[in-house]
Amino acid sequence: MLLNGRTAVISGAASARGIGYATAKLFADQGARVVILDLDEAASSAAAADLPATPAGLPHLGLACDVTDREACLEATARIIATCGRIDVLVNNAGVTQPVKLLDITPADWDRIQDVNLRGTLYLSQAIVPHMCAAGGGSIACMSSVSAQRGGGIFGGPHYSAAKAGVLGLAKAMAREFGPAGIRVNCITPGLIQTDITGGKLTDEMRHEIRKTIPLDRLGEAADVAGACLFLASDLSSYITGAVIDVNGGMLIH
Repeated sequence: MLLNGRTAVISGAASARGIGYATAKLFADQGARVVILDLDEAASSAAAADLPATPAGLPHLGLACDVTDREACLEATARIIATCGRIDVLVNNAGVTQPVKLLDITPADWDRIQDVNLRGTLYLSQAIVPHMCAAGGGSIACMSSVSAQRGGGIFGGPHYSAAKAGVLGLAKAMAREFGPAGIRVNCITPGLIQTDITGGKLTDEMRHEIRKTIPLDRLGEAADVAGACLFLASDLSSYITGAVIDVNGGMLIH
């Protein structure tokens, strides 16, 4: 088991069809004790209760945490440390999107997209990194998007591209600063992944047209991204930091 004995925290992971929950399940399958963070504690607890048991029989944990609230991130982290004793892996997965054009972005739109996607990555990392430093290291995976690389996505407006590009820069800066402390920080840039966010918006015609742009000729699944998260969380990537892993079927080939 690649994560046996480790504690992994995943934000935005209560949705059954989301990338976060797929990652939580894969991590649990690989022996990790998983902490699911999401806005609703009941939903987080229920999602955690459905995960496969750890080899040691330790319970998984589900907590409420609004990643845009720094105090909420600190409080959730304190509860995790009190219950689990340590945090070895963090997946900054919480995010929101909005399909609007540049001239239609309002100040409220901008703030919401930036707050959840970028500020949330900062606040949760700020809360957890000191504990990783004290423990001698850890691994952080930050969720960006192909939208940040190609200047726009299918369901995300320019403010989403900007926020996810900010995640790329933030993760690289974190990797540089905390590498000496044994903390690896990497980014994942998914393409179009079939989740609850995209599921109801894709017509058959849209799927057909999108597949024409993907060399692997299929849309992505949440499990595809979860596999990349597992690689970055495990010792298989022990000499990798500041990297960006594309999970998009070849949609973005330079």
